[in-house]
Amino acid sequence: MSTEDRATGPAPGGLLLCRADPASVAPAAQLLREPMVLTRAGPGWSALVPEGRPWLDGGEPVDRVLAGWATALAVGAPWPVLALWWDADRAGYTLAAGFRRPVGYVWLANGTPAGEDEAMRTFAARLGLDPVHDMQALEHLTAPDTGADARARLRGLLAVLTRAGLTLPPDLTPGAASGRLRAAARVRPDAEEIEWPGRRDALRAARDAVGSTRLGPWLPWAATPKARVLALTQVAAGLPLTAWGLRHRSGGWLVAGALLLAHGALGLVYDLARPRD
Repeated sequence: MSTEDRATGPAPGGLLLCRADPASVAPAAQLLREPMVLTRAGPGWSALVPEGRPWLDGGEPVDRVLAGWATALAVGAPWPVLALWWDADRAGYTLAAGFRRPVGYVWLANGTPAGEDEAMRTFAARLGLDPVHDMQALEHLTAPDTGADARARLRGLLAVLTRAGLTLPPDLTPGAASGRLRAAARVRPDAEEIEWPGRRDALRAARDAVGSTRLGPWLPWAATPKARVLALTQVAAGLPLTAWGLRHRSGGWLVAGALLLAHGALGLVYDLARPRD
């Protein structure tokens, strides 16, 4: 019997939903060094389906890994990243946007809310959702409902996001095993396999993808005062994140911290190497 068919309950799994086109997401996703399948999920949305070895083989909590990946993807990107995750006991989400503190919500397996209402309000505000109609639907997800389990709550969350343009492919269903999700994503005509191409090629691709955006003056190769400030901030934030990931053996947060440190160090190197007037 495979890991995903074990009798102890549904296997853990997760999805990463990025509010950006696949062409912008692919270079950033390569830096995670995790095999994933990338596909479009509606106008201005992309879905990343990870292989999931950190929680399937490594025993790491799926929520911690997905939160770390979402944070790493969102750092330095002009678009937010929503991580959906589930296991035999709980399900929930983490929303990461830039350097702001990630926000998340959790439901127990039977659908019992186990999060803070304020998280839903922050979630709606950061995604630009309707403060009346969408917020009412989100508040319903935080109220007791004996007819909705944790996965039904995630489907309700996705239903709200359809009004923001998200159209998740039918077979990418929250609660499904990681292998089934990847198989469903692979058969889509726009599916793209994301793999680690090597540090130099990945950084070059990421630079080309975002260099022409409004983030240009903040990027390390710009060698501007803004880039210097950002580099110092990334190093300051990356050190404790990396230490926390090492202490708790969390691959997701370790990746997030390492990316911050690498990006910040790169910015400082560019700044020191720049000719002075």
